[in-house]
Amino acid sequence: MKKRVLVAMSGGVDSTVSAALLQQEGYDVVGITMDTGYGTAPSDAALMAKHLGIDHHIIDVKQAFHDSVIKDFVYSYLHGQTPNPCVVCNEKVKFCVCMSVMHELDAVYFATGHYVKRLEKNGRFLLACAEYRPKDQSYYLYRLTQNILAKCLFPLGSYSKVQIRQMALAWSLPAADKADSQDICFIPSGDYREFLKEHLDESYFLPGEITDCSGKLIGEHRGLAFYTVGQRKGLGVALGYPAYVVALDTVHNRLVLGVDQDLLASDAISINHTFLPFDRLDAPMRADVKIRYKSPAVAAMIYPMDDDKIRIVFDNPQKSVTPGQAAVFYDGDIVVGGGTIIS
Repeated sequence: MKKRVLVAMSGGVDSTVSAALLQQEGYDVVGITMDTGYGTAPSDAALMAKHLGIDHHIIDVKQAFHDSVIKDFVYSYLHGQTPNPCVVCNEKVKFCVCMSVMHELDAVYFATGHYVKRLEKNGRFLLACAEYRPKDQSYYLYRLTQNILAKCLFPLGSYSKVQIRQMALAWSLPAADKADSQDICFIPSGDYREFLKEHLDESYFLPGEITDCSGKLIGEHRGLAFYTVGQRKGLGVALGYPAYVVALDTVHNRLVLGVDQDLLASDAISINHTFLPFDRLDAPMRADVKIRYKSPAVAAMIYPMDDDKIRIVFDNPQKSVTPGQAAVFYDGDIVVGGGTIIS
């Protein structure tokens, strides 16, 4: 009998080609789509599944998505952090929900259209960067557990985006010319501030002081949730020089501005870690560290601390180290693990 694999389908070209590739490899492919209450993925994916001639199931995850992703997103901004909802969704919704229905649908594997590779070494399942680095998505998946990785397939890890579109065109897939998603799926406008206004009462947005790094008062902010470290535009002050958000002081409800040089940090602290080659970091380790998805990995030492915190000491100071973002550790192409930056 053919091994059955569930493929997470969004209706886009990547997930559709993933399903088609697995079909060609001889798997019994079944499409599965999460209905988060946002976007058109359920209907788009149903069309792609029909074209491929595979069964398709829509899973209602509206409540789980709201409780795990939306609430975390809003909470993080209210507490001076800049969240990464894709990391949270992959950990707490997408992979967990889809894994939970594998038994019900008699599936052996679960596949997605992420650009990443899965490896097995010394009895552990690891993630490695995709060969096509511009689309590598290993950063978003560092929280996947060993139990989940044991069941995962990532068909696109060895392909470039150009190759994926070429295959989609060759197979006459309806998603071949569909544009890539660029925004947070639940904020298609890209304006997270408007999203926060829609989900919170105005009483949550308390105005407060804007100061420079020396503590000098230079203005008033609209509410810390509307700002993020490194932000330059929309600050509401004219200082005669380029100013950037350096820190969000939630204790005193204060926004701290500085110049470009003030954004540099020699180290960072992270919490809530997941590791892939081992269960926990017990000794200092050299690693390449990504502090945001679009930034290159940079050389650093990572040191275990009390309370399972990790101190990241960069070889060279890094700009705009942002609380709430993921710090992901690499050993070459291999994902070692990662955590959430708190300072």
